[in-house]
Amino acid sequence: MRASVISAINNNLNNAISLIDAIDTNIYTDVTVGPYYSSIGSHVRHALDFFDCIIHGIQENDIDLTARKRDEIISTNPEAAKNHIREIQQRLASYVDVNTDYLLHVTDNLGDGKVTIMYTLESILAQANTHATHHYAIISYMLQTLNVEVVIPGFGYNPSTPVPKREGI
Repeated sequence: MRASVISAINNNLNNAISLIDAIDTNIYTDVTVGPYYSSIGSHVRHALDFFDCIIHGIQENDIDLTARKRDEIISTNPEAAKNHIREIQQRLASYVDVNTDYLLHVTDNLGDGKVTIMYTLESILAQANTHATHHYAIISYMLQTLNVEVVIPGFGYNPSTPVPKREGI
């Protein structure tokens, strides 16, 4: 596993910790923003669920992205979320010296039922990282709607977005 992949993911996960540190629990758990009326905490939890599925399925070569834990403690307790992020980061760091020259079975529902696709560990982790960024973008919209200003450079932006267009949140 390339250390650069794990480093990029850990930097992105650190952004979630920075976000959690910058807002209070009421903002983290607020469910008043439409159209989905989900909380920032639920988006953080959802992004972490993706990493959990990878971590829990890697040993058996059976990663099922539909088998998410949906731990509501992470959705409602910012400290629990930060602790869980750190646990994920520690686990990911342990993959740096792992041979990734094999394919993993990854199951997901693409809209017409479950399908299993072959991935490398690096590719599924890259997808998980992009997935987290996507949810950070949703969180950015939620914060704007709630009139909460938090500045985390690049938060919610894909790294390929031109720097002049990035404003953070």
